[in-house]
Amino acid sequence: MVTKPWTLARQLLVLQLVLVGLLVGSGAALAYVDAGRATEDNARQTAVAVAETVADSPSVAAALATPDPSRDLQPFAELVRADTGVDFITIMDPDGIRYTHPDPARIGEPFLGNTEPALAGKAFTETYTGTLGPSIRAVVPVFDGTGDVVALVAAGITVEAISDELNERLLPLAGVAAAVLVGGIAGSYFVSARLGRQTRGVAPDELRDMFEYYQAILHSVREGLVLVGSDGRVVLCNDAARDLLDLPDDIRNLPVADLGLAPDLSEAFTAAEPRSDELHLTDSGLLLVNSVPVLSGTRRMGNAVTLRDHTELQNLTGELDTVRGFAESLHAQAHESANRLHAVISLIEVGRVDGAVALATAELEVAQQLTDRVVGSVAEPVLAALLLGKLSEASERGVELELTSDTAMQDSEGVDARDLITILGNLIDNAMDAAVEHAAERAPKVEVTVRSDPDGLFFRVADTGPGVADQADIFRRGWSTKPAAATGRGLGLALVGQAVRRYGGRIRVANGSPTEGIGAVFTVRLPISSGR
Repeated sequence: MVTKPWTLARQLLVLQLVLVGLLVGSGAALAYVDAGRATEDNARQTAVAVAETVADSPSVAAALATPDPSRDLQPFAELVRADTGVDFITIMDPDGIRYTHPDPARIGEPFLGNTEPALAGKAFTETYTGTLGPSIRAVVPVFDGTGDVVALVAAGITVEAISDELNERLLPLAGVAAAVLVGGIAGSYFVSARLGRQTRGVAPDELRDMFEYYQAILHSVREGLVLVGSDGRVVLCNDAARDLLDLPDDIRNLPVADLGLAPDLSEAFTAAEPRSDELHLTDSGLLLVNSVPVLSGTRRMGNAVTLRDHTELQNLTGELDTVRGFAESLHAQAHESANRLHAVISLIEVGRVDGAVALATAELEVAQQLTDRVVGSVAEPVLAALLLGKLSEASERGVELELTSDTAMQDSEGVDARDLITILGNLIDNAMDAAVEHAAERAPKVEVTVRSDPDGLFFRVADTGPGVADQADIFRRGWSTKPAAATGRGLGLALVGQAVRRYGGRIRVANGSPTEGIGAVFTVRLPISSGR
């Protein structure tokens, strides 16, 4: 049978009980010793005070001058003894022969105890066993008018009486000690019970192992994890989150607002409601963000935020869309080619061979001229393929896509091909959408300029749409002129802005002249000596 280890709360309770017991026991013992010392000191002071008072009494001096001092001194000594509470007052001559004693039968007998210091004129105290048992006594001299010692006075309190007084003091001391012990035990129990609830009854070794596993998992997962308190401060941030958000090492207890994040991302970190699979753009990538409130019962402790790098997936999605566009363009071209081929065959069948040759040659010349125009102007193969695909897509959608005469690009100047697809592909797609949506007002047309020069890469995309009214927020995630923005639109231009910023470039948007049929005009400039 495996013995379950003690929980942290139980170990703490036992430790607290032992400490409380030791403290209360030690305190009671010290208090007892101190009370005993105080009782003895009080007894000595009382004995000295009574003996000196009796020695200085004129009645004593007068009685000593009579032939029978005991006759007057005995009742006087007993009266004083009864009033002061001492156990005996003995008056004696310098030789130690008693004039008084609580037991009259002892009068005339020698005093039991030391008298030498008193005979020398000094008062002193001692503990001595006399006729009444062990006692604390004070012996003082009685002087005559010339300063000679003519008698001695001894006053004392028995040890038994001192012990009785000490025992009376012990009862309240024991009561206080018991109350402190009970209070300490009760406090220890409540503290341990609260600790047990907070630690869920886990043993220290289990807590240590959980912490080690927790640390290992926290720093090994590829997803970013950020814990935010209810006060909006960072409680925890793992390595992956710091890398994804480009944060310094020590950000614990920093407000989320001071991390330099985008406002919408900061708001997602501190939102009271759950956030699921939200896309947020940063300067370095695209993040998929999930935020869940952390509750302790009904109390909200903060948020647990997870971050995943969606940049690569988005890039692959963009490339897939481009390939899908190519495939659709090829399908459309195949369909058109089949129609034209049927026309050529029909002309041949009816004996119009010259017409069939002329039709086929004209179609080949148009296609070849278009291909030669793009390939001759754009040496970058990925960009050339993108433009050819967009030309076919535009033709299928009824949009005139025109490459301006100054289009000339030799290479990508160190810019990643995927970023070229992101920038130019999204700008052309948005331009064609805008032109098609307003085809009733003017013939849809898109002008594209792609150029490389000593300053870097230059892109320009203009359309015949209505232009852009809200230019300040156009590159913000979620911005879109389409009604379907809530279902995932509004990301293309944000990705364009992110890619341009990553290369240290700049992007501008302006509205063209309505009289010339130009709507929105986007221009992008990417410097040559830049990289990721």
